[in-house]
Amino acid sequence: MTALEHLHGTLRWIVLAMGIWTIIRSMGGLNGGREFTSKDKRPALFLLISVDLQLLLGIALYISRGYHRAFSGGAMGDVMKDSVARFWTIEHVIGMLVAIVLIHVGYAGIKGNRPAKKKFNRLFWCTLIALILILAMIPWPFRMDGIARPWF
Repeated sequence: MTALEHLHGTLRWIVLAMGIWTIIRSMGGLNGGREFTSKDKRPALFLLISVDLQLLLGIALYISRGYHRAFSGGAMGDVMKDSVARFWTIEHVIGMLVAIVLIHVGYAGIKGNRPAKKKFNRLFWCTLIALILILAMIPWPFRMDGIARPWF
């Protein structure tokens, strides 16, 4: 395992922690009983920063491991038949990109002049769905050979 892979694998724990912190913090405002403050924005910002860093590391890994080559030369048919290659070339990438877009949409929803309840609602739901996607797409140690990665 390369240093880049270790960093990418370790940063997942920070992403998960920031996602849980954002969900917990936004749950407190779902009933509409309080204003949206900078203390509510902070975990969402840290989550946004951590997923963007994770994306940059992921792109570097994607290119350095050669997964991008499957899109040229007609190799996609072979990739789609191989569950390990399909996971790394398509599933992991698309799932994580959708999750990152949701996190950005949730963060964008807390900006501007709108009611606090709407800010909390968008942040909560976008982060929750993104976190579920992230959890589904992480190569946990109990996944099949070729996909599984160590806890740390």
